[in-house]
Amino acid sequence: MQPSTRPAPVDVPRAVLELLRGAETVTAFTGAGMSAESGIPTFRDAQTGLWARYSAADLATVDAWSRDPALVWGWYQHRARLARASEPNDGHIALATLAERCTVGIVTQNVDDLHERAGSNVTAHLHGSLFAPRCRHCGTRSLRADDADAPAPTGDPDAPDPEALRQEPPMCVHCRCEVRPGVVWFGEPLPVDEWGRAEAAVLAADVVLAIGTSGVVYPAARLPEIALATGIPVVEINPDETSLSEAATACWRATAATALPALVAALNAH
Repeated sequence: MQPSTRPAPVDVPRAVLELLRGAETVTAFTGAGMSAESGIPTFRDAQTGLWARYSAADLATVDAWSRDPALVWGWYQHRARLARASEPNDGHIALATLAERCTVGIVTQNVDDLHERAGSNVTAHLHGSLFAPRCRHCGTRSLRADDADAPAPTGDPDAPDPEALRQEPPMCVHCRCEVRPGVVWFGEPLPVDEWGRAEAAVLAADVVLAIGTSGVVYPAARLPEIALATGIPVVEINPDETSLSEAATACWRATAATALPALVAALNAH
């Protein structure tokens, strides 16, 4: 007899199920662990290929842009191509499905578009988006989310040659200054509008789900703290213990792609 390939059923912790069963409004606060299950590497965990060759300090800062905008722009376009080649995982799809049952707000630290491609409306991209470049001078949003006509870097797709990666950034159609990646670099403040929407979504929630986030990147990590301080329960979904774990109302040691489909199935079964 051939062994079954069907995955084993996942038990939803009773405390988590009880908190979500009566919730009319849920805010999902998602971090890099959510996208990692779709194959998108994180700054903290990936130590090979492209991410080992270039550190965050090399390319994700204003100073890096000032030193070598062609390298920084090319690197982010490469990241955008990697994100486009990835697919939403079962966790992304489950959050979109949960929205059929209750109001779901999504506040993400991720700069990809996997939530949107899964069918969700994102309330706030706290750290910007790979697909929303803007003029470095006037802030005008560029219609060119990426340079589709530019050839992809040659050689190893995960660690392209630096010269193959370089790409001159386009010019703003209004002021003719360089268009920069639409992400928040280290040392930059979060966009005021995005933070306002994120905070409002957290305060309007009956339950906050903190999914795949390390809880150490501030000020984004303040959002679960704000919820807890106002009496809103926070459920942490993460395979690893984090700085949020001790304070969270409930913790579920599982990945997003495992836990969220099980949660939605359990809620729909009752």
